[in-house]
Amino acid sequence: MGRHYDLAVVGAGIVGLGHAVAALRRGLTVAVIDRASGVQGASVRNFGHLGITGQEGEARAYAELARELWLTLAPEAGFWLRESGSIVVARADDELAVLEEFRERRGGHDVRLLTPAEVRESVPVADGVAVGGALLPSDLQIDPREAAAAIARWLDAHGVDFFWQTAVSGVEPGLVRTPRGRVAADAVVVAVGHDVDHLFPGIAEAHGIERCGLDMMLVEAALELPLATPVLTGWSLVRYSGFARTPSAAALRERLAAEQPALAALDVNLMFTQRPDGTLIVGDTHARGADASPFQHEEAFALLLEQTRELFGVADLRVRERWQGVYAAAPDEFLVAAPAPGVRVVSVTTGIGMTTGLGLADRVVDELFSDAPGALIPAGAARVR
Repeated sequence: MGRHYDLAVVGAGIVGLGHAVAALRRGLTVAVIDRASGVQGASVRNFGHLGITGQEGEARAYAELARELWLTLAPEAGFWLRESGSIVVARADDELAVLEEFRERRGGHDVRLLTPAEVRESVPVADGVAVGGALLPSDLQIDPREAAAAIARWLDAHGVDFFWQTAVSGVEPGLVRTPRGRVAADAVVVAVGHDVDHLFPGIAEAHGIERCGLDMMLVEAALELPLATPVLTGWSLVRYSGFARTPSAAALRERLAAEQPALAALDVNLMFTQRPDGTLIVGDTHARGADASPFQHEEAFALLLEQTRELFGVADLRVRERWQGVYAAAPDEFLVAAPAPGVRVVSVTTGIGMTTGLGLADRVVDELFSDAPGALIPAGAARVR
Protein backbone atom coordinates (compact mmCIF):
# COMPACT_ATOMS: atom_id res chain seq x y z
CA MET A 1 0.00 0.00 0.00
CA GLY A 2 2.74 2.37 -1.03
CA ARG A 3 0.65 5.33 -2.18
CA HIS A 4 0.16 8.35 0.08
CA TYR A 5 -3.42 9.69 0.25
CA ASP A 6 -5.01 12.92 1.31
CA LEU A 7 -7.68 10.97 3.22
CA ALA A 8 -7.97 7.41 4.46
CA VAL A 9 -11.44 6.26 5.49
CA VAL A 10 -11.90 3.24 7.72
CA GLY A 11 -15.36 1.79 7.11
CA ALA A 12 -17.36 1.50 3.88
CA GLY A 13 -20.85 2.10 5.22
CA ILE A 14 -22.81 5.12 4.10
CA VAL A 15 -21.00 7.42 6.56
CA GLY A 16 -17.58 6.26 5.40
CA LEU A 17 -18.60 6.47 1.74
CA GLY A 18 -19.95 9.96 2.41
CA HIS A 19 -16.49 11.07 3.51
CA ALA A 20 -15.01 9.59 0.35
CA VAL A 21 -17.58 11.40 -1.81
CA ALA A 22 -16.93 14.72 -0.06
CA ALA A 23 -13.15 14.35 -0.41
CA LEU A 24 -13.34 13.30 -4.05
CA ARG A 25 -15.47 16.34 -4.90
CA ARG A 26 -12.78 18.53 -3.39
CA GLY A 27 -10.11 17.00 -5.61
CA LEU A 28 -8.50 14.90 -2.88
CA THR A 29 -7.03 11.41 -3.12
CA VAL A 30 -8.88 8.83 -1.04
CA ALA A 31 -8.49 5.27 0.23
CA VAL A 32 -11.33 3.30 1.84
CA ILE A 33 -10.51 0.31 4.04
CA ASP A 34 -13.12 -2.22 5.17
CA ARG A 35 -12.91 -5.68 6.69
CA ALA A 36 -15.85 -7.00 4.64
CA SER A 37 -15.86 -7.94 0.96
CA GLY A 38 -18.44 -5.24 0.16
CA VAL A 39 -21.10 -3.05 1.75
CA GLN A 40 -22.86 -5.42 4.16
CA GLY A 41 -23.79 -3.64 7.38
CA ALA A 42 -26.51 -1.24 8.48
CA SER A 43 -26.31 0.61 5.15
CA VAL A 44 -28.03 -2.28 3.36
CA ARG A 45 -30.21 -3.48 6.26
CA ASN A 46 -32.62 -0.56 6.49
CA PHE A 47 -35.84 0.80 4.99
CA GLY A 48 -34.23 3.00 2.35
CA HIS A 49 -36.30 5.82 3.85
CA LEU A 50 -34.49 9.16 3.91
CA GLY A 51 -36.63 10.89 6.54
CA ILE A 52 -35.57 14.50 6.09
CA THR A 53 -38.73 16.13 7.44
CA GLY A 54 -38.89 14.50 10.85
CA GLN A 55 -35.47 15.70 12.02
CA GLU A 56 -34.66 18.72 14.17
CA GLY A 57 -31.59 20.75 15.09
CA GLU A 58 -28.23 19.36 14.06
CA ALA A 59 -29.86 16.31 12.49
CA ARG A 60 -32.09 18.54 10.36
CA ALA A 61 -29.08 20.48 9.03
CA TYR A 62 -27.23 17.28 8.10
CA ALA A 63 -30.39 15.77 6.59
CA GLU A 64 -31.06 18.76 4.34
CA LEU A 65 -27.48 18.73 3.06
CA ALA A 66 -27.64 14.96 2.60
CA ARG A 67 -30.82 15.37 0.55
CA GLU A 68 -28.93 17.52 -1.97
CA LEU A 69 -26.14 14.96 -2.09
CA TRP A 70 -28.51 12.01 -2.60
CA LEU A 71 -30.24 13.84 -5.47
CA THR A 72 -26.87 14.51 -7.09
CA LEU A 73 -25.44 11.03 -6.55
CA ALA A 74 -28.43 9.02 -7.82
CA PRO A 75 -28.01 9.93 -11.50
CA GLU A 76 -24.22 10.00 -11.25
CA ALA A 77 -23.87 6.60 -9.60
CA GLY A 78 -26.90 5.12 -11.35
CA PHE A 79 -29.17 3.95 -8.55
CA TRP A 80 -32.94 4.22 -8.03
CA LEU A 81 -34.22 7.18 -6.02
CA ARG A 82 -37.79 8.37 -5.58
CA GLU A 83 -38.81 11.93 -4.64
CA SER A 84 -42.14 10.78 -3.34
CA GLY A 85 -42.15 12.17 0.17
CA SER A 86 -43.56 10.02 2.98
CA ILE A 87 -47.04 9.58 4.35
CA VAL A 88 -47.84 9.27 8.04
CA VAL A 89 -51.03 7.29 8.64
CA ALA A 90 -52.73 8.56 11.80
CA ARG A 91 -54.97 5.95 13.41
CA ALA A 92 -56.06 8.00 16.44
CA ASP A 93 -56.78 11.60 17.36
CA ASP A 94 -53.65 11.94 19.51
CA GLU A 95 -51.54 11.03 16.47
CA LEU A 96 -53.31 13.75 14.51
CA ALA A 97 -52.59 16.17 17.34
CA VAL A 98 -48.85 15.47 17.09
CA LEU A 99 -48.95 16.03 13.32
CA GLU A 100 -50.86 19.30 13.73
CA GLU A 101 -48.43 20.57 16.37
CA PHE A 102 -45.47 19.53 14.26
CA ARG A 103 -46.88 21.45 11.30
CA GLU A 104 -47.34 24.53 13.50
CA ARG A 105 -43.73 24.24 14.73
CA ARG A 106 -42.64 24.30 11.11
CA GLY A 107 -44.75 27.35 10.35
CA GLY A 108 -46.95 25.35 8.01
CA HIS A 109 -43.99 24.37 5.84
CA ASP A 110 -42.82 20.90 4.84
CA VAL A 111 -46.00 19.17 6.08
CA ARG A 112 -49.42 18.82 4.48
CA LEU A 113 -52.19 17.41 6.63
CA LEU A 114 -54.40 14.81 4.93
CA THR A 115 -58.01 13.78 5.37
CA PRO A 116 -58.85 10.07 5.71
CA ALA A 117 -59.97 10.05 2.07
CA GLU A 118 -56.70 11.62 0.94
CA VAL A 119 -54.73 9.01 2.88
CA ARG A 120 -56.73 6.25 1.20
CA GLU A 121 -55.99 7.72 -2.23
CA SER A 122 -52.26 7.21 -1.70
CA VAL A 123 -51.96 4.33 0.77
CA PRO A 124 -53.97 1.10 0.60
CA VAL A 125 -54.95 1.10 4.26
CA ALA A 126 -58.00 -0.86 5.36
CA ASP A 127 -61.35 0.92 5.55
CA GLY A 128 -61.79 2.88 8.75
CA VAL A 129 -58.14 2.59 9.82
CA ALA A 130 -57.01 6.15 9.12
CA VAL A 131 -58.50 9.17 10.89
CA GLY A 132 -56.17 11.36 8.86
CA GLY A 133 -52.48 11.73 8.19
CA ALA A 134 -49.78 13.89 6.72
CA LEU A 135 -47.63 14.11 3.63
CA LEU A 136 -43.94 14.85 4.30
CA PRO A 137 -42.92 16.00 0.81
CA SER A 138 -39.16 16.46 1.37
CA ASP A 139 -38.50 12.80 2.21
CA LEU A 140 -36.77 10.55 -0.31
CA GLN A 141 -36.59 6.81 -0.88
CA ILE A 142 -33.80 4.62 -2.21
CA ASP A 143 -33.36 0.86 -2.42
CA PRO A 144 -30.91 0.13 0.41
CA ARG A 145 -29.71 -3.03 -1.28
CA GLU A 146 -28.29 -1.15 -4.25
CA ALA A 147 -27.61 2.47 -3.32
CA ALA A 148 -24.51 2.22 -1.11
CA ALA A 149 -22.96 -0.44 -3.33
CA ALA A 150 -23.57 1.77 -6.37
CA ILE A 151 -21.88 4.71 -4.62
CA ALA A 152 -18.88 2.50 -3.85
CA ARG A 153 -18.62 1.44 -7.51
CA TRP A 154 -18.90 5.08 -8.62
CA LEU A 155 -16.13 6.10 -6.23
CA ASP A 156 -13.95 3.26 -7.44
CA ALA A 157 -14.52 4.29 -11.07
CA HIS A 158 -13.43 7.84 -10.21
CA GLY A 159 -10.14 6.97 -8.60
CA VAL A 160 -10.88 6.08 -4.98
CA ASP A 161 -8.86 3.04 -3.90
CA PHE A 162 -10.79 0.38 -1.97
CA PHE A 163 -9.05 -2.16 0.25
CA TRP A 164 -11.74 -4.77 0.93
CA GLN A 165 -11.34 -7.71 3.32
CA THR A 166 -8.76 -5.68 5.18
CA ALA A 167 -9.07 -5.39 8.95
CA VAL A 168 -7.64 -2.34 10.69
CA SER A 169 -5.45 -2.99 13.74
CA GLY A 170 -4.56 0.58 14.63
CA VAL A 171 -4.92 4.24 13.69
CA GLU A 172 -2.54 7.09 14.43
CA PRO A 173 -1.86 10.48 12.87
CA GLY A 174 -1.08 9.96 9.20
CA LEU A 175 -1.29 6.17 9.32
CA VAL A 176 -3.71 3.25 9.27
CA ARG A 177 -2.24 -0.12 10.24
CA THR A 178 -3.60 -3.35 8.74
CA PRO A 179 -2.34 -6.96 8.51
CA ARG A 180 -1.83 -6.31 4.78
CA GLY A 181 0.37 -3.29 5.31
CA ARG A 182 0.10 0.39 6.18
CA VAL A 183 -2.00 3.09 4.53
CA ALA A 184 -0.47 6.56 4.81
CA ALA A 185 -2.67 9.66 4.58
CA ASP A 186 -2.71 13.27 5.67
CA ALA A 187 -6.00 12.69 7.51
CA VAL A 188 -7.86 9.61 8.73
CA VAL A 189 -11.59 9.21 9.35
CA VAL A 190 -12.79 6.18 11.30
CA ALA A 191 -16.44 5.52 10.40
CA VAL A 192 -17.11 2.01 11.67
CA GLY A 193 -20.56 2.56 13.17
CA HIS A 194 -21.17 0.55 16.30
CA ASP A 195 -17.66 -0.96 16.23
CA VAL A 196 -16.03 2.21 17.58
CA ASP A 197 -15.04 0.25 20.69
CA HIS A 198 -12.81 -2.06 18.62
CA LEU A 199 -10.38 0.74 17.80
CA PHE A 200 -11.21 3.48 20.32
CA PRO A 201 -12.77 1.89 23.41
CA GLY A 202 -12.23 5.02 25.49
CA ILE A 203 -14.21 7.14 23.04
CA ALA A 204 -16.99 4.54 22.89
CA GLU A 205 -17.23 4.45 26.68
CA ALA A 206 -17.11 8.22 27.09
CA HIS A 207 -19.93 8.74 24.62
CA GLY A 208 -22.09 5.83 25.80
CA ILE A 209 -21.94 3.90 22.52
CA GLU A 210 -24.03 0.74 22.49
CA ARG A 211 -25.18 -1.65 19.80
CA CYS A 212 -28.83 -1.46 18.78
CA GLY A 213 -30.08 -4.68 17.22
CA LEU A 214 -33.31 -4.65 15.25
CA ASP A 215 -35.63 -7.12 13.54
CA MET A 216 -36.80 -6.54 9.97
CA MET A 217 -38.25 -8.60 7.16
CA LEU A 218 -39.08 -8.60 3.47
CA VAL A 219 -42.69 -9.51 2.71
CA GLU A 220 -44.76 -10.24 -0.36
CA ALA A 221 -48.29 -8.84 0.00
CA ALA A 222 -51.17 -8.43 -2.43
CA LEU A 223 -51.89 -4.79 -1.63
CA GLU A 224 -54.84 -2.99 -3.17
CA LEU A 225 -52.39 -0.59 -4.81
CA PRO A 226 -48.60 -0.08 -4.63
CA LEU A 227 -47.07 2.04 -1.90
CA ALA A 228 -46.20 5.25 -3.68
CA THR A 229 -44.32 6.50 -0.62
CA PRO A 230 -42.79 5.16 2.58
CA VAL A 231 -45.51 4.76 5.22
CA LEU A 232 -45.02 5.83 8.84
CA THR A 233 -47.37 5.30 11.79
CA GLY A 234 -47.95 6.63 15.29
CA TRP A 235 -44.98 4.60 16.52
CA SER A 236 -42.80 6.64 14.16
CA LEU A 237 -44.10 9.87 15.69
CA VAL A 238 -42.65 9.04 19.10
CA ARG A 239 -39.25 8.17 17.61
CA TYR A 240 -38.18 10.91 15.18
CA SER A 241 -37.02 14.02 17.02
CA GLY A 242 -39.17 16.58 15.19
CA PHE A 243 -42.39 14.78 16.11
CA ALA A 244 -41.25 13.45 19.48
CA ARG A 245 -40.62 16.97 20.83
CA THR A 246 -44.15 18.22 20.26
CA PRO A 247 -46.33 18.79 23.36
CA SER A 248 -48.68 15.90 22.55
CA ALA A 249 -45.98 13.30 21.92
CA ALA A 250 -45.63 12.24 25.58
CA ALA A 251 -49.33 11.43 25.87
CA LEU A 252 -49.21 9.52 22.59
CA ARG A 253 -46.28 7.46 23.83
CA GLU A 254 -48.13 6.64 27.05
CA ARG A 255 -51.28 5.63 25.19
CA LEU A 256 -49.41 3.37 22.75
CA ALA A 257 -47.54 1.68 25.60
CA ALA A 258 -50.75 1.12 27.58
CA GLU A 259 -52.72 -0.26 24.64
CA GLN A 260 -49.93 -2.31 23.01
CA PRO A 261 -47.39 -3.19 25.71
CA ALA A 262 -45.85 -6.01 23.67
CA LEU A 263 -44.96 -3.60 20.87
CA ALA A 264 -43.73 -1.01 23.36
CA ALA A 265 -41.48 -3.59 24.97
CA LEU A 266 -39.92 -4.22 21.56
CA ASP A 267 -39.43 -0.45 21.08
CA VAL A 268 -41.15 -0.70 17.71
CA ASN A 269 -41.03 1.81 14.88
CA LEU A 270 -43.82 0.46 12.70
CA MET A 271 -43.22 1.57 9.14
CA PHE A 272 -43.15 0.22 5.61
CA THR A 273 -41.38 0.83 2.33
CA GLN A 274 -41.86 -0.90 -0.99
CA ARG A 275 -38.83 -1.84 -3.08
CA PRO A 276 -38.91 -1.48 -6.89
CA ASP A 277 -39.66 -5.21 -7.22
CA GLY A 278 -42.87 -4.79 -5.20
CA THR A 279 -41.74 -6.45 -1.99
CA LEU A 280 -42.39 -4.69 1.33
CA ILE A 281 -39.74 -3.93 3.92
CA VAL A 282 -41.48 -4.24 7.29
CA GLY A 283 -40.07 -3.30 10.68
CA ASP A 284 -38.64 -2.68 13.06
CA THR A 285 -37.79 -3.49 16.67
CA HIS A 286 -34.93 -2.13 18.81
CA ALA A 287 -32.84 -3.70 21.58
CA ARG A 288 -29.75 -1.97 22.98
CA GLY A 289 -26.75 -3.39 24.78
CA ALA A 290 -23.01 -3.89 24.70
CA ASP A 291 -23.60 -6.63 22.15
CA ALA A 292 -26.48 -7.38 19.80
CA SER A 293 -27.99 -10.76 20.58
CA PRO A 294 -27.67 -13.16 17.65
CA PHE A 295 -31.05 -14.67 18.52
CA GLN A 296 -34.24 -13.22 17.05
CA HIS A 297 -37.57 -14.01 18.67
CA GLU A 298 -40.37 -15.18 16.42
CA GLU A 299 -42.88 -13.28 18.56
CA ALA A 300 -41.43 -10.00 17.30
CA PHE A 301 -41.97 -10.98 13.68
CA ALA A 302 -45.47 -12.29 14.45
CA LEU A 303 -46.43 -8.95 16.01
CA LEU A 304 -45.06 -7.01 13.03
CA LEU A 305 -47.02 -9.23 10.63
CA GLU A 306 -50.19 -8.79 12.70
CA GLN A 307 -49.81 -5.02 12.51
CA THR A 308 -49.23 -5.21 8.76
CA ARG A 309 -52.43 -7.22 8.26
CA GLU A 310 -54.45 -4.78 10.36
CA LEU A 311 -53.13 -1.67 8.67
CA PHE A 312 -53.53 -2.82 5.09
CA GLY A 313 -56.42 -5.25 5.54
CA VAL A 314 -54.59 -8.15 3.88
CA ALA A 315 -54.54 -11.68 5.23
CA ASP A 316 -52.06 -13.26 2.83
CA LEU A 317 -48.50 -12.25 3.66
CA ARG A 318 -45.51 -14.30 2.60
CA VAL A 319 -42.24 -13.62 4.37
CA ARG A 320 -39.39 -13.85 1.91
CA GLU A 321 -36.52 -12.87 4.24
CA ARG A 322 -35.84 -11.95 7.85
CA TRP A 323 -32.73 -10.19 9.08
CA GLN A 324 -31.06 -8.43 11.96
CA GLY A 325 -29.69 -4.94 11.59
CA VAL A 326 -27.21 -3.42 14.01
CA TYR A 327 -26.34 0.25 14.39
CA ALA A 328 -24.65 2.51 16.94
CA ALA A 329 -26.84 3.97 19.68
CA ALA A 330 -25.92 6.66 22.20
CA PRO A 331 -27.54 9.51 24.16
CA ASP A 332 -26.45 12.01 21.49
CA GLU A 333 -27.43 11.66 17.84
CA PHE A 334 -23.89 12.05 16.47
CA LEU A 335 -20.34 11.23 17.45
CA VAL A 336 -17.47 13.31 16.05
CA ALA A 337 -14.30 12.92 18.10
CA ALA A 338 -10.69 13.96 17.47
CA PRO A 339 -8.45 11.50 19.35
CA ALA A 340 -5.31 12.80 17.59
CA PRO A 341 -4.33 15.51 15.09
CA GLY A 342 -5.80 14.76 11.68
CA VAL A 343 -7.86 11.82 13.00
CA ARG A 344 -11.63 11.88 13.35
CA VAL A 345 -13.94 9.21 14.72
CA VAL A 346 -17.39 9.71 13.21
CA SER A 347 -20.66 7.86 13.71
CA VAL A 348 -24.39 8.48 13.50
CA THR A 349 -25.52 7.19 16.86
CA THR A 350 -29.22 6.82 16.11
CA GLY A 351 -31.04 5.00 13.33
CA ILE A 352 -30.82 7.93 10.89
CA GLY A 353 -27.50 7.16 9.22
CA MET A 354 -28.93 6.96 5.71
CA THR A 355 -30.83 10.21 6.27
CA THR A 356 -27.98 12.29 7.71
CA GLY A 357 -24.71 10.46 7.05
CA LEU A 358 -23.78 12.13 3.76
CA GLY A 359 -24.37 15.58 5.23
CA LEU A 360 -22.41 14.84 8.39
CA ALA A 361 -19.51 13.50 6.34
CA ASP A 362 -19.45 16.58 4.11
CA ARG A 363 -19.14 18.84 7.16
CA VAL A 364 -16.33 16.74 8.66
CA VAL A 365 -14.33 16.82 5.42
CA ASP A 366 -14.92 20.57 5.23
CA GLU A 367 -13.39 20.95 8.67
CA LEU A 368 -10.42 18.68 7.90
CA PHE A 369 -9.63 20.22 4.51
CA SER A 370 -10.92 23.76 4.72
CA ASP A 371 -8.30 24.93 2.24
CA ALA A 372 -8.83 22.12 -0.30
CA PRO A 373 -9.00 23.27 -3.94
CA GLY A 374 -12.58 22.08 -4.52
CA ALA A 375 -11.95 20.38 -7.87
CA LEU A 376 -14.82 18.14 -8.94
CA ILE A 377 -15.42 14.67 -10.30
CA PRO A 378 -16.99 14.40 -12.83
CA ALA A 379 -15.52 17.41 -14.59
CA GLY A 380 -17.90 20.30 -15.12
CA ALA A 381 -20.20 19.55 -12.17
CA ALA A 382 -21.03 22.28 -9.65
CA ARG A 383 -19.58 21.92 -6.19
CA VAL A 384 -21.98 20.15 -3.85
CA ARG A 385 -22.31 21.92 -0.49
